[in-house]
This record gives sequence, C-alpha cells and structure tokens, in this order.
Amino acid sequence: MTTSLPKMTKKIIIIGSGFSSISAATYLADFGCDVTILEKNSSFGGRARNFKAKGFTFDMGPSWYWMPDVFEKYFNDFDKSVSDYYNLKKLDPAYRVYFGKNDFIEIEDNLEKISKTFENVEKGASKKLIKFMTEAKSNYSVAMEKVVYKPGKSIFELVTPGTIKRLRYFTTNIKSEVSRYFKNNKLRQIMEFPVLFLGAKPENTPAFYNIMNHADLGLGTWFPERGGIHKVVESMISLAKEKGVTFKSNHNVDEILVNDERIKGVISNGIEFHSDIVISGADYHHTETLIPNNLKNYNDSFWDKKVFAPSSLLFYIGLDRKINNLTHHNLFFDVDFNRHASEIYDDPKWPESPLFYLNFPSLSDKSMAPDGCENCFILIPIAPDLEDSEEIRRKYLNLVLKRIEDISGEKIVDNIIYQKSFCVKDFISDYNSYKGNAYGLANTLFQTSIFKPKMKSKRIKGLYFTGQLTVPGPGVPPSLISGKIVSNEIIKDFPNQ
Repeated sequence: MTTSLPKMTKKIIIIGSGFSSISAATYLADFGCDVTILEKNSSFGGRARNFKAKGFTFDMGPSWYWMPDVFEKYFNDFDKSVSDYYNLKKLDPAYRVYFGKNDFIEIEDNLEKISKTFENVEKGASKKLIKFMTEAKSNYSVAMEKVVYKPGKSIFELVTPGTIKRLRYFTTNIKSEVSRYFKNNKLRQIMEFPVLFLGAKPENTPAFYNIMNHADLGLGTWFPERGGIHKVVESMISLAKEKGVTFKSNHNVDEILVNDERIKGVISNGIEFHSDIVISGADYHHTETLIPNNLKNYNDSFWDKKVFAPSSLLFYIGLDRKINNLTHHNLFFDVDFNRHASEIYDDPKWPESPLFYLNFPSLSDKSMAPDGCENCFILIPIAPDLEDSEEIRRKYLNLVLKRIEDISGEKIVDNIIYQKSFCVKDFISDYNSYKGNAYGLANTLFQTSIFKPKMKSKRIKGLYFTGQLTVPGPGVPPSLISGKIVSNEIIKDFPNQ
C-alpha cells in the first residue's frame, strides 16, 4: 500500500469477516493500525464461508471467480501475488447454458472460440460480438482506472474524459445495447446474464455495465484449486494475520458505543471492546440498529424505497456418483427469462418456473468430494422478503431436480446422500441481511456510485461502512475494492495526532 501520509496507531474494530472486512483490515493493519475483526458466526468469510459434511466441502455463497486482475491487484498492494497463496485454473468450458433438452450453448475459454460459437447460432454474430466486446473492454478499463476505486462522494468522480466520451452508456441500458447487436434470443440472454449478478433487470441496468461482459467473456471464468472460493478467504486471512490483524469468531456485536457523537467501541458477548474507529462490513441497515436512532444515516423509509438485488434459495447436495453430462457451471434458461425477472422485481413472489444455476465444483477439484462422489450446489434467484418454509424449499428442490434430469439426462434424485438448504430466513439469521437479500442493492442508475449509501457516518466520528451495500457494489471483486476504498478514507480522516 502506498501513501504519503504519516502512519496511524489507531485502534480499529471491524464488524464481520466478509471480503470487504478482511480487505479493509489488511490495508489498515499494513498502515500500522491495531485491527480486530469480530465475526458473529463460528467461521470466517461472511457469505463466502464454507462447511464440511460427510466428506464433502461446500462453498456457501460465491462460486464464480471473475475479474482475476482485481485479486492480483489486491495482493500486489502488499508486494504479494495470487500465486503465493493459491493456484488458479481457467475453466474450459467456462459454463454451459441450457435452453431445453439437448439444446445448450457452451461458453469456452477465449473470445475467439466464443465468437465462432455465436456465429454458428446467428450469421454475422461473430463480428458483432468482437465489436461489442471491444467496447466492453474499453469501458472496463475506464471503470477500473477512473471510477470503481472512488468513494462515491461527488458527482465529479464520474465526470472524466473517459466517461464523458461514453455518456450514452449511462443513458441507455444493457437490454437495448445487447439488442442492437444480436437478434437471436439465446445470444441475447447469454449477453444479459452477467448483470443478473449485479441484481437488476437488464432493462434497468446502465449499458456501462457491459464491463461485466468483459469480466465474463473477455477475462474468463477461473477456479481456485484445492479449496474453491473459500481458498481465497483463507489466503486473505493468512495475509491479514501476517500484518497483525486479530480475528475473533462467535463474537456478535450487540451495540456500537458512542459518546458525544464519537466512536468509543462496541459491546460483544457482554464485553466492551474499546476503539477509535468502527468499520461495519455487516448489513448496513442492521448496523444502524446498533446506534441511537437520531444518529443514523438512513431511516427505515429510505431502505424500504430501495430496489434490492435478489435473495436466493440455495441447496448443498452430496451425490454418491460422478456426473458425466454436465459441466462445472451450468445455467438453466429453459423457461421464460423475463417472467422470472418480473417475479423478482415487478411483482415479488415465488417464481412459477424459475431460472436456476447448477454448480459442480468437484468436477474441477476432487478434494471437494469423497472418491467417486460429486459436490453439487444449486441457486435459485428469488425476491427478498418472501415467505420461507421447509415445505416451499422441498417443492423447489423437487422442481429443479426434475428439470435437471429431464434436460441433461443426468440422474440425481436417487443418488443424494447429503442435502442442506439455505434461504431468506438463513440470510437474516446468519448475516442480519435486510429482508434476507443475498446481493445488496440492485445496480440501477440511481443506485450506482454517488447514489449508494455513504461509507462514512454523517453524525458519528469514527464510524464507517464497507461491503456490498456501499461502493462499488455487489460481488467479490467489488468487495475487495470496497475494503480498500474505506481504508483510504479512514487514513485521510485520521492523520496521526
């Protein structure tokens, strides 16, 4: 980390141990701060925790490793490299998209191959894809160099020569941009798919977010060997500890201590932890329930008006046989894409026929399942704040398992030897997540950058926020960046005294 400011000796408490929290902790400890992370759960990583059962290892949340440049930049900031901690495998195919029985498109590991696939689906689509991706790459460069690492405090952060030239990408949307290039509905859905992870309908997402197409098709899909996504968590924790960060699990924060509108510390497990600064990587709304009402940045009506990204119904499944007809990442788009999106955003309810995502990490990493077995993860995007019961979970598991078997021909139901589900109730109980959302705020135009909840408390000196509800937004790479941004803001606000 490079800075010209004098070193601090401030004592800092960080609530939560997700990617943004560990990132912020490492930057601040490297700068000389005394940093302690308090995690309410028994294991670290926030939504990226993992667990083991019957010989299987399950990543609980994130499962896509995109934007490897962001991870490399993070470790480089500490004179380290990703390869010092884990090995990356580029997946080929990156993923497969199913549109029906014996009807799928495979996205391979480089743009040249992908353009040929597009050409086979739609005449002329190869050249159009290259043109689209050239623009997406250019936008990605502008975003990474000029926009994404900014704290979201001023409109002038967005006004650069690069963004001015690309103004139309902020005034149009992903859906219309993709439609300009491709006529085939399957290709359109593939190009629109990455923004679903940003948590908004393609027609409500600024076209500038075609940066995600570069992250997907341009940079490729990777996998951290021998451990999956949690291997990244373990690596970051290892680096943080090298810098002197203290980690405490099973420490739920019950109150943030404030005196004369200044941070004094927190109470956790009945014990007072005194500090000069508190950073919350936990849910923003929940964090503000831990301080006096008159000192909040935002009241409940603020949150009620926000457009939230989806929640998820997740299944962790262990199979007693190997899988042959599916790949590591599989997307099932064999139903109405727009209808499911409407059931999340326009008329929130349990979807009648949901899209879903199916992941077999043990196809790439045999250590994640016993010999001869397979590790299976299923994700169904749903609206937050829905009724959540075991009966509903069983209904949807049976529904998606039948579709998997009918479409891929791969028999699964009779080979399940372990299963566990995770849904709205669990997001609330495990992460204090507002309405049980999984991905924070949707990245609509007026919930981007300067329009996101602020990282700094307006009324309490020494209270900060980081993570998916602040800048830059949802996703693992943005969370790493969020931790860096908040650490920079703290260093500016608290020069050595």
